[in-house]
Amino acid sequence: MKLTTKLAEMRIAGFGGQGVILAAHIVGKAAAIKADGYATLTQNYGPEARGGASSAALVISDEPVLYPYTTRPDVLVVMAQEAYHRFVPEMNPNGILLVEQDLVRLEEIPGNVRVYGIPATRMAEDLGKKIVTNIVMLGFLAAKTDLMPVEAYKLAVADSVPAAARELNARAFDAGYEYGLQAREITRADLEAALEVISE
Repeated sequence: MKLTTKLAEMRIAGFGGQGVILAAHIVGKAAAIKADGYATLTQNYGPEARGGASSAALVISDEPVLYPYTTRPDVLVVMAQEAYHRFVPEMNPNGILLVEQDLVRLEEIPGNVRVYGIPATRMAEDLGKKIVTNIVMLGFLAAKTDLMPVEAYKLAVADSVPAAARELNARAFDAGYEYGLQAREITRADLEAALEVISE
């Protein structure tokens, strides 16, 4: 397997307890080990281990990464409102924004950013374990971006979770992926219509 992108910057952000850091580690492992590419990862925690802000940034490349920090993420995964406010302004204006649609209220769509939403937490709860919300989100990420083959993600998920949880995590990934294949882009017209309903 090979990466299907030459270079991409990504940030995954939410709050502690959502598995943000693990999700980023899985993406990095998928890129660097399963897809024979290169990846760097930096991470941030808020003052609280659980409930505080949490984010991780990745640089993925088909060549060695010379500068490990993101400057304008091409892909932003947002799982909390605070993360939306903090990181959306830093995005590549032609990037992709993926949001946990039950936890993040869209207020504007900057530049030419393409936006897609998924009820990842609800889907994880339907599978029986809210803890796999991050893996649902990874499946969604795999469906809506063209960074690497989907099989690279699946192998990295299997390698990153306890053996007893592999089957559940595989189902969570597949649920997010299948949802992503059907999800349509959230447009400015959609956002304006939603804001009108809220204001009525």
